[in-house]
Amino acid sequence: MRADLNVPFAPNTTSISDDSRIKAILPTLRYLRKRGARIVLCSHLGRPGGKVVNELRLNPVAARLEAILGEPIRYVEECIGPLVQEAATGLEPGQVLLLENLRFHSEEEENDPDFAQALASLAEVYVNDAFGTAHRAHASVHAITQHLPSVAGLQMERELKMLGEALENPARPLGAVMGGAKVSDKIDVLQSMLRQVDCLFIGGGMAATFFKAQGYEMGRSLVEEERMGLALNILRDATSQGISVYLPIDLVVSKSFAADAPYQTVLIDGVPKHSYVMDIGHATIQAFTQGVQECRTVIWNGPMGVFEFEPFSIGTRAIADTLADLNSTITVVGGGSTAEAVEEMGLSNSMNHVSMGGGASLEFLEGKILPGVATLLDMEE
Repeated sequence: MRADLNVPFAPNTTSISDDSRIKAILPTLRYLRKRGARIVLCSHLGRPGGKVVNELRLNPVAARLEAILGEPIRYVEECIGPLVQEAATGLEPGQVLLLENLRFHSEEEENDPDFAQALASLAEVYVNDAFGTAHRAHASVHAITQHLPSVAGLQMERELKMLGEALENPARPLGAVMGGAKVSDKIDVLQSMLRQVDCLFIGGGMAATFFKAQGYEMGRSLVEEERMGLALNILRDATSQGISVYLPIDLVVSKSFAADAPYQTVLIDGVPKHSYVMDIGHATIQAFTQGVQECRTVIWNGPMGVFEFEPFSIGTRAIADTLADLNSTITVVGGGSTAEAVEEMGLSNSMNHVSMGGGASLEFLEGKILPGVATLLDMEE
C-alpha cells in the first residue's frame, strides 16, 4: 500500500507537527485489516536525494501511526532486500509493516523497473492511497502497477470524487479562490478554470502581477514580468465569457518582509514604491466574502497573503472562516499551504473536502492525467 506520509515536523525536532496525512489513510488501513490483509506500507519523506538521511527516517511516523491505531506495527529500516522480504513474509493477518523512506533509493524517483519489481515482490495486490504523489511517475506510484493488480485506496477515491465533481458537475455558481505567491504556479489552473467557473477571486502575492500588468505600482513585491501578458489575457478572457472577476480593492503593505514589520493598508493605486504587498485589506475581505457567499461550490487554492507571518494571515483566515460557515455550499480546499492553514485553524472538518495533495491537486485542476491514477484498474474511463 503506497501512502503519502510526508508529514511536517516541528523545526529542528523529530516531533510531528501535523499528522493529518497519517490519519487520512486510516479508513483504508482499517478496511484492509478487517478483511485479514497483511499490509506492507510504504512512503517517502522529504527529499533525501537518493541517499540515507537519518533525519528523514520513518521511525517517528511509525511511532505516531502505532499510537493512532492503538496496536503495534512493524518497522524496518529498509524498503527492499532480504530483511524486508523476511519481515513481510512473517506478517500475520491484519498486521502492518512500515518500510523505510523510499527516496533513500534514487531508483524511486527514476521510476526504475527493477526497484518497482523488488517492491512488488513483497505483495499480491497494490493499493495506491497517496493522492499527494499521484502526479509523480515514480517507481512506487507508476512502475509498480506493471507487476501487480492495482487499485485506489479510499482516500485516493475520495480525492478524485470530490475534486472531479467540483469541476465536472458543480452546484452553481462555481467560484474559484486562487492565491499564493506566483502566477507561474497557477497559470495553467487559471486558464483551465476559465472553462468552468462563474466567479474568479484572485488574491495572494500573485495579484501583484495582475496589477502591474494593468500599470499599477507594486513596490518591491514579486512581479513576474514574463507572465504579465498572460495575466491580462486571463482578465480579458474572463470578461468576454461573463465570468465575475474579483481582484483586491485594498492591500496590506510593509517596507520589510518580516513578521514584526510595521504595516499599513492602502488602495491598489497607493502602494509605496519600496514596500511589499503582504495581505489583502479589509475592504477586499468584505468584497470577497460577499462574492463567495453567493456561490454554491467553491474551490480554494492558495493563501491570500504571507500566511506564515501572523499579522499578515488575516485575509487567509477570513476566507477560511467564511468557507467554514457556508453550510449550503460545497467547499473544496486545495492542498499545500492552503490545507495547512485550514488544518492549523481547526476548520478542516467544516469543509466538505481538504485535499492531501499540493502539486497533485493543482495538476488535477489543470485537467492533466495523473500517472499514479491512470494505471489503476478501477480508474474510470
